[in-house]
Amino acid sequence: MTSPEPATVTLAILAGGAGSRMGLPKSHLEIHGQPILQYLLNQFRWPGPTLLVTSPGRQNPPAASLFGREVSDPIPDQGPLRGLLTTLEHSTTPLVLACTTDMPLVRPMHLHWLLDQFSSHSQSLGLMIQTQAGRIEPFPSLFHTSAANPIAQQLQQVRRSVHGLA
Repeated sequence: MTSPEPATVTLAILAGGAGSRMGLPKSHLEIHGQPILQYLLNQFRWPGPTLLVTSPGRQNPPAASLFGREVSDPIPDQGPLRGLLTTLEHSTTPLVLACTTDMPLVRPMHLHWLLDQFSSHSQSLGLMIQTQAGRIEPFPSLFHTSAANPIAQQLQQVRRSVHGLA
């Protein structure tokens, strides 16, 4: 099986974090004088659909209009796993690459690597990156929209860890 074409995969940026330690929502950060969301989109230059996932009270952050669509979690402050479920529920494509707004060092090569790996793991509900030290990095990650049900079940059991999906 060949790798999915990037134009057929949704790139979702999870941007609902409060950033309480920083004193402002993560989606309001700036890099090199530009909104972090604009920075990420410029860096990725994604050819497919783009989806911004925010949380209640944090909608329409700076540069949100650059995304194809913005959706908001229906339940506030449930963490990135809830954001991932919202992403999968609103994707217009069967596959979603999920990134978080607070990871500006993610490069296009990381996203394309995940797509390349999918060709040999096409039956998986999702893929995460494992470091050479064996640590699982939950983002960026690639998920099939059919992962929505197992993620919803995990949330119903009050298990909010994205690592728990591994």
